[in-house]
Amino acid sequence: MEYPQIIKAPADQHTVIPNIENYDQSRNALTWNTIRNELDIFDNDHINIAHITIDRHLKTDRREKKAMIWESKKGDVEEYTYAEMARLSNKFANVLVNKLGVQKGDRVFFFLERIPEIFIGIIGTLKAGGVIGPLFSAFGPDAVKDRLEDSGAKVLVTSPTLKKKIIDIFPELPALEKIVLVNRNKKTLDPDDLSYEELMEGASENFDIARTHKEDYAIIHYTSGTTGKPKGAAHVHEAIIGQYATAKYVLDLHEDDIYWCTADPGWVTGTSYGMFGPWSNGITQVIYEGGFSAKNWYSFLERYNVSVWYTAPTAIRMLMKAGDELPRQYNFDSLRYMCSVGEPLNPEAVVWGEDIWGKPFHDNWWQTETGSIMIANYPIQDVRPGSMGRPFPGITAGILDEDFNELPPGEEGNLAIKPGWPSMFRTYWQKDELYQSRFKNGWYISGDKARQDDDGYFWFVGRADDVINTAGHLVGPFEVESVLIEHPAVAEAGVIGKPDPIVMEVIKAFVSLKEGYEQSSELLREIQLFAKKRLSMAATPREIEFLPSLPKTRSGKIMRRLLKARELGLPLGDTSTLEDD
Repeated sequence: MEYPQIIKAPADQHTVIPNIENYDQSRNALTWNTIRNELDIFDNDHINIAHITIDRHLKTDRREKKAMIWESKKGDVEEYTYAEMARLSNKFANVLVNKLGVQKGDRVFFFLERIPEIFIGIIGTLKAGGVIGPLFSAFGPDAVKDRLEDSGAKVLVTSPTLKKKIIDIFPELPALEKIVLVNRNKKTLDPDDLSYEELMEGASENFDIARTHKEDYAIIHYTSGTTGKPKGAAHVHEAIIGQYATAKYVLDLHEDDIYWCTADPGWVTGTSYGMFGPWSNGITQVIYEGGFSAKNWYSFLERYNVSVWYTAPTAIRMLMKAGDELPRQYNFDSLRYMCSVGEPLNPEAVVWGEDIWGKPFHDNWWQTETGSIMIANYPIQDVRPGSMGRPFPGITAGILDEDFNELPPGEEGNLAIKPGWPSMFRTYWQKDELYQSRFKNGWYISGDKARQDDDGYFWFVGRADDVINTAGHLVGPFEVESVLIEHPAVAEAGVIGKPDPIVMEVIKAFVSLKEGYEQSSELLREIQLFAKKRLSMAATPREIEFLPSLPKTRSGKIMRRLLKARELGLPLGDTSTLEDD
């Protein structure tokens, strides 16, 4: 199939971006100070994300507007106005400060399903001046332990079901003082358990929001690398400036929109654009607790008259797999704009959106470290299928060579951003040396390879490291390898990403066995189950292959590059550092 080089923007499409019709002008028409003037900040140096997202709307006619419409897996619906969100988050802030002893800067982590309490709790923690840490509910105990231990989390908010999954890690977390259980299903709790419902019942609805400095830490999101355990990208309260602006100008949110972001709150998209971005713009958003199902998703879009939809390429490809006839059974007249993020969106998916809905998916690019959208396709600009789009006004992006000098259009190199945007991460938690290594020659080095065309559109080429992107989740091979070698039969392990048409990459592991063990299908299943219990589903190897030994350098480092080359039938390249047999 041939794809059009350009999908022309509709002539009647509009957007709120000033002067975006002329891209060069738009870069200068919008400044971060302009955005600050639109928001009710405390003063030039003090701002609080919770105030900007929720409480500032209480002074306006949005006070009784619905902020959140939540639908459970069973179909139960709960609605929360901005006033109710303010009241409930005030109560939780009082719980933290007055009952749990949380002080400004203390880390409060959330290991919860996609339920209203995680949204209320996160806003309440920010009001109290705490630092939030959202965790994906599918994480295994090792993944949770690593993040709680590294952050020194003081409070963990979870559920009785999820607590059972991780109960064995608590003795290894001396900094963890309190565990609060959200008990929606009214299970019998242990006498020592702290009940979220009971704590909230007696808490005051009045709370003075902490006047946090714009450089005070607000949130830690953990992201994987090629070596070592996950690292915590720490963002500050000023990040809301970038999240507000990009939600308004990239997602094109309007006052009357019904917005759906499909990302889980445990991931950065689920906070930046599943909480902070839309609510800072005073938007009504809908949240679906259930997992992916093409039929359920289409029904949800229709039922709530969703007008702006932000989802992931993997989900789009799964919808495509379900066929073209299913979406034609639903009414999507309200849907005016669709965006995608998390991994490169292939041209087929962009064109499919045009065929099914009469409008393309608008891809954009950003990272956990950037905190907000950096490069995007805009609603009134032509879409080039497969492109990430153009930099957001106020963002300077470039393609650099291996010496970190800028390359001309057309050449592949390192995708980099000029530092200084508000939502830029300020450190890797307790790893400042690693943080500083991400900045070279006046640029933030993203770790992605890309190229730029003559018209300023950026095109993703691949990762510059071994990090695996599976369904939009970045998985560090070291983290998976570390779990695999804990199995008593495994001597060594090497993990790679293998191309997949739906999720971009699946995880494949190569293992060699210790003496006394023989490879078998039963042992393979045992190792896979062992990994599944300790990692998230996304990080569990889809395939495991036994090898007599793994290729290593003379210093003993496993050469994942060779494993991947052999798997994909590619040239092996330089093997001069390979250890002798």
